[in-house]
Amino acid sequence: MNPHPPEPTRIGIFPGTFDPVTQGHLDIAGRALGVCERLIIGVADRHHKQTLFDSGERVRLIREALPGEWRARIEVEAFSGLLVDFARSRGVRVLVRGLRVISDFEYEMQMALMNKRLWPEIETLFLMPAEEWIYLNSTLVKEVARCGGDTGLFVPSNVVRALEAKFALSARPPA
Repeated sequence: MNPHPPEPTRIGIFPGTFDPVTQGHLDIAGRALGVCERLIIGVADRHHKQTLFDSGERVRLIREALPGEWRARIEVEAFSGLLVDFARSRGVRVLVRGLRVISDFEYEMQMALMNKRLWPEIETLFLMPAEEWIYLNSTLVKEVARCGGDTGLFVPSNVVRALEAKFALSARPPA
């Protein structure tokens, strides 16, 4: 028996709706790469949650926004159903979640405990974004975009263009 088992390959799943992906999401993904060898960004295809972008668009926007040096280590994939089932199907036992403010903690703790109850082998790793992104979320970004504000500080440039296109279409009067 080897007293020093080999290091497990650390693969994490960073799940979320990412509607749209923000600089805060990318910050968490970068931090996750500091502790995981590979990362799967799991784009949740939630039927109960109304999204601006469909799951295919969200996957594409994230892939386009990834820095080139990350692309060999990050996969972006849509999933539906239970997160633990997605993780199990990919052989991943580490979930990465971002915590911005205290109000996130209660919800995230409940989710981590539920996931642990559903699959005892799963672990949740909580990461905090850089201070400059602590306030940022996708809902605020969409509201700024909906009102015609500049979202360039909050999201990658490809997402700025996608938001502008979505809200330009919704602002047109019906024909």
